[in-house]
Amino acid sequence: MENNTPEKNTTEESVGTFETLGLHPKLLDALSRLKLTTPTPIQHQAIPLATAGNDMIGIAQTGTGKTLAFGLPMLQRLMGTGQQGLVLVPTRELAMQVEEGLLKVAGPFGLRTVLLIGGAPMFKQKRQLQGVVNIIVATPGRLIDHLKQRTLNLSKVSILVLDEADRMLDMGFEPQIREVMKGVPKERQTLMFSATMPHNLTDLAHSFMKSPLRIEVARAGTAAEQIEQAFLVLPKEDKIKELRDLLTNFKETVLVFSRTKHGATKLTRALNDAGFTAAEIHSDRSLGQRRAALDGFKSGRFRILVATDIAARGIDVKEIGMVVNFDLPENAEDYVHRIGRTGRAGHEGVALSFATPDQKRDLELIERLIRQELNIHFRVPFDTRGGSGGGGRGRSRGANFRRSSSGGFSAGGGSRPSRSPRSGGGGFRGRRR
Repeated sequence: MENNTPEKNTTEESVGTFETLGLHPKLLDALSRLKLTTPTPIQHQAIPLATAGNDMIGIAQTGTGKTLAFGLPMLQRLMGTGQQGLVLVPTRELAMQVEEGLLKVAGPFGLRTVLLIGGAPMFKQKRQLQGVVNIIVATPGRLIDHLKQRTLNLSKVSILVLDEADRMLDMGFEPQIREVMKGVPKERQTLMFSATMPHNLTDLAHSFMKSPLRIEVARAGTAAEQIEQAFLVLPKEDKIKELRDLLTNFKETVLVFSRTKHGATKLTRALNDAGFTAAEIHSDRSLGQRRAALDGFKSGRFRILVATDIAARGIDVKEIGMVVNFDLPENAEDYVHRIGRTGRAGHEGVALSFATPDQKRDLELIERLIRQELNIHFRVPFDTRGGSGGGGRGRSRGANFRRSSSGGFSAGGGSRPSRSPRSGGGGFRGRRR
């Protein structure tokens, strides 16, 4: 297959209404009942191409409405046909979120969805698969389990969606994806959505897609413009105290990322002991525990949710006030997905990342990925031992990173103030909404 994927890039704002995108009147009525009238940029670009039957690669940041971008064309294709749609996603949380989004629109048409995820009883899923199934939303591992046990047949799949495809590869699901491809018909439509487009994903796409059109509403790896970002370099042993001080002043909901499961548990315990309401979500928690933590975070029972990267793309909570990277992610790409949990659906967001003096290289990789100069505040300089090079860039060395009177943050002290990537001066200011 040729590797010259047709491409259409756009960063334009939403244009027109859903009525201009060629959707069935029944779908337009469903959207109207949900009070959805204006498509997001990815929806505006993707829906007409997908409803025309094209294979397509959509690149967009998290929180931009990708579920409806593929969900509406899928529903339109499936109505009254007896065919099936299959949506593959990397995590249980994202699978539940996608099914919930699809049901809001599909419910009135009598289209039936089945959710196939690990941690849920196999016997219940087998029983659900015995009836009429229009849409399957699944994680790769559990889908393969059903295929091996012959409780699922993919011969009726006419439209396949790979959502957060780059994350699935990061998690090692490429063999499972290739196995799924053997079970779906060759004559099908394939839609792939991703926030980044690494080379291995491009190669995989060209192995099973037919002349896919590529839509990019933001450069791959671009962080959302409405998210104000800052980085604080400090000793490792100071991070918990810094987080406690931050949470004391910042009163909105906060999503905190830990690199390890053990770290998430330890941090959650420390925050609860300090009087905060915090819950944890990671792969050592049962499905029921993860659901309870996420539901409690959504309802306000827990103001703070501590998560590993399993939740980076599976949490859809409106107006999360701040994302804190207590630990930097192992991969720079995950930084974009983590901070994408705030600043969603047009709201402004705040992202603060803690870095230790030996993580200069990690920050450089993030800066290269997002193509943006980082707003770095220094409590201590970078460690130059081991060839990490240089003691920082001279920005806000030794800064006093503190809460400002306006409700945000500012860097005081040091030789020079940090340059905010959006304001052009001053420090990092968390917007109050």
